Amino acid sequence: MNRSAIKRCDWVSDDIHIKYHDTEWGVPLHNDRKLFEFLVLDAMQSGLSWRIVLNKRSAFRKAFDSFDPKKVSRYTEKDIRRLLADKGIIRNRRKIESAVNNAKRFLEVRKEFKTFDSYVWSFTDYKTIKNSFKSWDQIPAVTKESEEMSADLRKRGFTFVGPTVCYAFMQTIGMANDHLIHCFRRNQV
Repeated sequence: MNRSAIKRCDWVSDDIHIKYHDTEWGVPLHNDRKLFEFLVLDAMQSGLSWRIVLNKRSAFRKAFDSFDPKKVSRYTEKDIRRLLADKGIIRNRRKIESAVNNAKRFLEVRKEFKTFDSYVWSFTDYKTIKNSFKSWDQIPAVTKESEEMSADLRKRGFTFVGPTVCYAFMQTIGMANDHLIHCFRRNQV
């Protein structure tokens, strides 16, 4: 199949985006470790481009113990210094500290709801919201559901989980299908 003939979402511009878009973005995800990974990565992306995060993703996996929330929750100041020295990841102290904090909160949510998956998907009544946008600029940065998720996560002590980060997370894990109407992936996910 000719890659240039395939219709994709407007934001897909290079090989790293193509791979991510065609295999992961918007696919309903129910694996707690992967949910934690994207919760961390979407927070890390705040204020930056998703391309930067995707380019550093393998380094993030290595640096954050394959996003094992139990291990990350036990990180100490020594681990934070190690991460701040790691040139392969985004070295922002507040974001790194947030990942450690959010790992602890993630485990608390799992204890209460059995899985983080059952908690997070409750914000869309365990269904994917299927939108019908024609262009990327029509897609909102925030929705009622992402505002509700953000408020509840913050109430539980999570950080770097504003409504915009939450909506990006929802798109990433398939809670919202924002593949554009012309995109070949729209009906596949």
